[in-house]
Amino acid sequence: MPTPVPRIQKPYYRNGPQHRAGADVSFADINKVFGFKTVIVGKWVEGVEQQLAANLFFDALCDLMEILQVPEHVISLNGSLSLAFGVGGQKHSCAHYDVQKRQLALAKNAGGGALAHEWFHAFDHYISTKMFATAQSLTFASSLWLQDAQMHSHPLNQRLADWFKHLFLSEQLSEPSDYVQRCALADKTLKHYYFAQPQEMAARAFEAAIQDNALKNAFLVQGTKQTAEAKVGIYPQAQHRQQSYALLMNYFLILGKAVNSLDK
Repeated sequence: MPTPVPRIQKPYYRNGPQHRAGADVSFADINKVFGFKTVIVGKWVEGVEQQLAANLFFDALCDLMEILQVPEHVISLNGSLSLAFGVGGQKHSCAHYDVQKRQLALAKNAGGGALAHEWFHAFDHYISTKMFATAQSLTFASSLWLQDAQMHSHPLNQRLADWFKHLFLSEQLSEPSDYVQRCALADKTLKHYYFAQPQEMAARAFEAAIQDNALKNAFLVQGTKQTAEAKVGIYPQAQHRQQSYALLMNYFLILGKAVNSLDK
């Protein structure tokens, strides 16, 4: 029986522009371009796999930057975010964000498609102190918004708050949205509290928006439409999903313009 080809060595669909002009890049190049705090590659990641992964990461991060219309240092969260590949994994998890280390980690052969989700966890964590007066070192902005925490007055904060309101509340603002109720039902069925955690709902809504963009990258995001999980209803759906996309893209567009104006 032939040895199965590792997932990292199989093609990931993308239709975006050529960011590397056909050349290979390294994880050192990724660090240089985006300015991550650290970039760590596991010792069990062999040379061929490391090269493939570096190209995939570079293209995906450039695609994310293009979709959101933000500069490179927004992707690294002003150099506060660390990146890990094939190291620092968690049991039963193909990818995760370590809130204490501020580290986004993808498993060697199973993390493809989860990058957008985990990146938003990092952003949600990072932006909490910029958005809320009561934010602490381990808190997420999405959770603090639901707790009605005291928000710093700023137009960008208000736009992100508008997105949270759309995600979590009904149009009448008097009860949880259908999205929240579906996620809570999924948790009740599985007898655990995970899908309805505000930071998880926000990250899934973000990855759904990234997948809905015309620029496609399966290493960045996949699985928000046709998977069994998607059919259960743990992602925004229909008009709610479309409105979520519009609000989120508008927020990042304005964020990108604001950051670029400060950089000049």
